[in-house]
Amino acid sequence: MSHASVRKPGPALAGRLGRLPGRLGWAGRWLVLIAGVFAWQGWADGRRSVFFPPPSAILANMYHWWFSGPASHLWLTSVGSGNILPSLYRMGIALGIAIVVGLPLGIVIGRSAAVAEYLEPLMHFARSIPPVAVVTVFIVLFKLGTEMEVAFITFGIIWPILLNTIDGARTVDPLQVETARVFQLSNRQRIFKVMVPATLPKFFAGLRISVSLTLILMVVAELTGSTNGIGYLMNAASEGYNMLQLWSGVVLLGILGYVLNAATLLIEHRVLAWHRGARRLTSN
Repeated sequence: MSHASVRKPGPALAGRLGRLPGRLGWAGRWLVLIAGVFAWQGWADGRRSVFFPPPSAILANMYHWWFSGPASHLWLTSVGSGNILPSLYRMGIALGIAIVVGLPLGIVIGRSAAVAEYLEPLMHFARSIPPVAVVTVFIVLFKLGTEMEVAFITFGIIWPILLNTIDGARTVDPLQVETARVFQLSNRQRIFKVMVPATLPKFFAGLRISVSLTLILMVVAELTGSTNGIGYLMNAASEGYNMLQLWSGVVLLGILGYVLNAATLLIEHRVLAWHRGARRLTSN
């Protein structure tokens, strides 16, 4: 057979073949997860330990307590809506504040060497303080309640967003800035058409870290004296030695963490589609 008779796969076939490893990877990860759940179930059934209930009992408890409500209430029971929704609200508000403050402030600091010289030592000092160590300070300042919890979470999650945005703003290609100046773009156009797009890859790197921290700090804030929330339920379960309820909270946090991470990656994939295309063109 001559080389001329060998046909290369068409674009459609090549695209399907290119997506195949990714699909197999997803299938493999789900198979590992399912195998782990079945292994946990078998081990728990054999041990019958009150400290490590089987996944079937945990899921049944989660459904009965939280997700057996009417469709008009998103299938949430009164316990679910009274505790899961407040936790999501606190996380959403804190993450929104961190983004609204961290992104523009990071661009300003990253583009000004003088401002960065004065503020960076303070920022690195503040971000080195473990948030758990200052939770009592926030209780004194804001008292117990949603304001304290939101402020505490915001303090802990703003640093990855802010510092990564500063780093991204610093690394904006000088040629792009100079080109924008030559074309006489206004300051507003330079910010939104040059600096913000160039900063977004680093910003999303910090955002992924902050999203994970949001879940952790939400639980810590609610463990310190909240009257509702997932952390509050877990604290009540531990005080009553209700291990099934405690494990239900742990599994729920794991599911929330997975969903939030997947949502963040999806948004990043959509927003930075141009960035990946530019990198492929550069590499070629």
